[in-house]
Amino acid sequence: MRERLFYLISKYNLKPNRNLGQNFLIVPDIIERNVERAGLSEKDTVLEVGPGLGVLTDALAGRAGKVYAIEKDSLLVKILRNEYDWPNVEIIEGDALKVPFPEFNKIVSNLPYQISSPVTFRFLKHEFERAVLIYQLEFAQRMVAKPGEKNYSRLSLMIRAKAHAEIAERIGRGAFWPKPEVDSAVVILEPKPPEERIELDENLVRALFQHRRSTVLSALKKSHHMLGLTKEEFKRVKGILSRIPHANERVFQLSPEDVWEIEEFLGEEGIIPLTPRVTL
Repeated sequence: MRERLFYLISKYNLKPNRNLGQNFLIVPDIIERNVERAGLSEKDTVLEVGPGLGVLTDALAGRAGKVYAIEKDSLLVKILRNEYDWPNVEIIEGDALKVPFPEFNKIVSNLPYQISSPVTFRFLKHEFERAVLIYQLEFAQRMVAKPGEKNYSRLSLMIRAKAHAEIAERIGRGAFWPKPEVDSAVVILEPKPPEERIELDENLVRALFQHRRSTVLSALKKSHHMLGLTKEEFKRVKGILSRIPHANERVFQLSPEDVWEIEEFLGEEGIIPLTPRVTL
C-alpha cells in the first residue's frame, strides 16, 4: 500500500496541496484498524470525504457494498479514475461542503483538516449509524470534552447535543506524507437516537461561548447583540435576564440540556425564537 502511494506520487509528479489539507495516510495498520472500527459488511454504504490517492478507499471497497468518495482536487479525481477499477466505488468530484450527499449509513474518512468543523456538522444533519474519522488531535480533544473540562467549547457542546464521540487512537505525524505540523486522532462518532438529540439555537450558543469563562448572565450581557438585540431592546429585557436558568454558572460548565433550559426561558419570554427541543 505504501509503495503504491509513492509510486503514484512519482508517476504524476504530485505535490500535495496545502490549501486543501492534503496529508496522505501511509500506515496500513491504521487504515485496517479504521476499517475494522467501522464494522463494514456488504450491506453498508460508506461515505468517504477526501479519498486522496485511494489507499483507504481501496480498503473500504473490499469490505463495503458501496463506497461514495468525494474529492475536490481534479488531479486526484483523474488519478483515482485512471488507476483503480473499483466496481462498487463512485468518485464524486466537488466540494464536500456543497455537493449533495448520496444516501449512506457509515462514514470513514481521513478528513481535510480545514473543513473539520463544517463537514462534521453537515454529517450530523444526515442519518447514519457510525463514523470513523481522523482529525487534528486538538480538534478531536475538543470534540470529546465534557462540561467543566479545559477543552470544553462550543464544538464540544454542539457535538454532545446530537452524538456520542470518543477518541479511539492517537496518531503521530509520521503516519502521514507530508508530515503535518500536529498529531492527529481517530474519533468514532455515533448519532444519538432521534428522541435524545437536542436542537440548539446556534446564535445563543455562540453568544454564550464567546465568553466561556464568564457566568451565563455576564456572557449574555456582553453578547446581547449576537441574539439580535439592540442596546435599547437589551435594556428592556435586562431585568428578565436576571431570572435566567443557570445565571451564575460558568458557560464552560453547561451541558446541552442546560443550554436548552436557557433557550426555552428566552423563547418563552419572547427574547429569541423558540425551536423544538428535538427534531425528529
